Amino acid sequence: MTQQNQEPVVVLDDKEMKVSDLTPQQQYFHRQILDLNNKKQQTEFQLDQINASLSVFNDAFIKSTKEQADEVLNDNTLEEEN
Repeated sequence: MTQQNQEPVVVLDDKEMKVSDLTPQQQYFHRQILDLNNKKQQTEFQLDQINASLSVFNDAFIKSTKEQADEVLNDNTLEEEN
């Protein structure tokens, strides 16, 4: 089997247009749109990682403050007993 290289197309108003048939300015706009869509996807991917990490650190912070509060309460209870 041979694989044919298909020329890139854009779809506007349900009409396919070859990128090579676009004007240089339209090709430039098309490249900008493709690049911005890629950056958007990368940013969303990175934001998912940031949100997951932030959740882990928030949970660790809450856990550590609860542990510290429990220690203070235990110390106060022991002092009151003496």
